[in-house]
Amino acid sequence: MREITCRLLIIGSGPGGYVCALRAGQLGIDTVLVEEARLGGTCLTVGCIPSKALIHAADEFHRTRHPGPGVRITGASFDLPEAMAWKDGIVDQLSSGVGTLLRKAKVRLIHGRADLRDGKTAVVAGDDPVTIRCETLVIATGSEPATLPALPFGGDILSSTEALALTEVPARLAVVGGGYIGLELGMAYAKLGSTVTVVETAPRILPAWDADLTTPLMSALDRLGVRVLTGSLAQGFSGGALSVLKDGAEDRVGADKVLVTVGRRPRSTAAGIAGLGLATDGPFLRIDGACRTSMTGVYAIGDVTGEPMLAHRAMAQGEMVAELVAGHARTWDHRAMPAVCFTDPEIVSVGLLPDQAAARGPVKVASFPFGVNGRALTENRFEGFVRVVADGDGREILGIQAVGSGVSELAGEFSLALEMGATLADIAATIHAHPTRGEVLHEASLRALGRTLHL
Repeated sequence: MREITCRLLIIGSGPGGYVCALRAGQLGIDTVLVEEARLGGTCLTVGCIPSKALIHAADEFHRTRHPGPGVRITGASFDLPEAMAWKDGIVDQLSSGVGTLLRKAKVRLIHGRADLRDGKTAVVAGDDPVTIRCETLVIATGSEPATLPALPFGGDILSSTEALALTEVPARLAVVGGGYIGLELGMAYAKLGSTVTVVETAPRILPAWDADLTTPLMSALDRLGVRVLTGSLAQGFSGGALSVLKDGAEDRVGADKVLVTVGRRPRSTAAGIAGLGLATDGPFLRIDGACRTSMTGVYAIGDVTGEPMLAHRAMAQGEMVAELVAGHARTWDHRAMPAVCFTDPEIVSVGLLPDQAAARGPVKVASFPFGVNGRALTENRFEGFVRVVADGDGREILGIQAVGSGVSELAGEFSLALEMGATLADIAATIHAHPTRGEVLHEASLRALGRTLHL
């Protein structure tokens, strides 16, 4: 077996792993990246990117059946295999692009399954087995869909991966789990013609967010004909029906396919990680503020380290770790990390929710609706609002949230406001282009200051 050495070894080429490798290569660090599947990890190949492609295709078809003012369309149809092929082409393009960037950064890429023997040694089996010895190790093995004992994956019971590879739109789709993954895909298939039922054990969907943010989404689900069963427990699937327990009574939900989206679990025992004996927090690898594990010279980034399981969190961690290995001074501050639900309407949250902020002391909270925003009205998509949360004096913005059409594109502005330490007065004094949806953040800040203009 041949043997190679390197300064930095990264296991996993998801958003965290490949960004860490790219930055390390830019900094002149001799880097080896090991990946057993396709470059880009879950997010690029079977998660974020393909799901957004399916959501876009579903939105386009839905508009043909419910066009805007003055538009008449007849005879529209949807070809799912063609849409899936288009989606796969995007994945191929981006995955290939990651490979090109890695080569440009002079990162050595090894395809195969790594088996860590210790914190400085990995063996990769395959046609050309190799032993890799490193000075520093980064674990970026990601996560995988969580399972339910009563609903094991296979056949008509799907994970998000299988749901993004269907060749026919199911006539009836049951979605187990009312989190962002289930709602995003459930809404997409509802727009394609599926009769969708969402089953959620919590009292409401997206329970991590407050009811003000989720109420517009519930209204949209109702308009699509999506049935939502909260406070309900999925117990099994047989005979074309999902068994659901609600309020002590059993219900049978007809379904041709069952999509199970009850969260994701970290791959914290993959690639021989368990043999390292690293400290854990539950199923996650424990890290400090610099992503260091309990073993000297071993870092961990991304989903394997805990919530929030977000691609952009992994990317930021990967970039930071590469710079730390290069000897740069870096710290981790996650206050301005956005979370986005790509439903219709979309939901964005950055920083603290009102209840979280109020637990720390007096706060100012103000919302401004899209219903009086010129751009939202001219697009005929005016549901939702933008909300600002600030300290009692308005000197520090603690959080910004929004629900509405296309608000994911405002996430960067929200994060920048918190990252730069903006005050309500700063945003109020910033001229926002008219007519745009971004004006609603401006108006919400004015409202918090008692100076609202257009309401």
